Amino acid sequence: MQFSLIESLLVTALPVLFLIVLFGGGALFRRREIDMDGTPPIDKRIYLPAKYSIVVLWAATAARSWGAGISPVRVPEPSRWIALALWVFGFGLLFAGRIGLGASFRIGSPLEKTGLRTSGLFRFSRNPMYLGIYSTVLASFLYTLNPIVLALAIFVVAVHHRIVVAEERYLSGAFGDEYADYCCRVRRYI
Repeated sequence: MQFSLIESLLVTALPVLFLIVLFGGGALFRRREIDMDGTPPIDKRIYLPAKYSIVVLWAATAARSWGAGISPVRVPEPSRWIALALWVFGFGLLFAGRIGLGASFRIGSPLEKTGLRTSGLFRFSRNPMYLGIYSTVLASFLYTLNPIVLALAIFVVAVHHRIVVAEERYLSGAFGDEYADYCCRVRRYI
């Protein structure tokens, strides 16, 4: 598989830029005395490893894009191109979802009252950022065809689905009928 400099830069830049937006936004929140870190909606011993595992998967993908030999088999070109499309799509959802949530964004359930976002991407998916995560971790596997990456991706998706279900219970309690109506109009993922 031939890697191009543009491909490697793209694969590396998207997660780096997203993490800068994510944590840079956290710094801006702290200046406004808003705690971006909410309460983990599931057991913290599962929640935190799943969150950090995403970064490990992104790093594995970036390493592979620079030619690191982490693929135990030759990755077919169609798999690589599908992976790249899912990668860009997933990060597009992550960026748009993060920006769309604005000051309501939290890692976990908020400690204070926030607003329910139902516009923008949230008109089509109640969880576009989780869909973005799922897309990028699937891309990681397709790009590397590494069984360890596959196992970690399955772990990330399974735990994040549990997080989504727990967050839905929180949102139902926090927003009542408004959230129930929203759930009737918009599906969980797609």
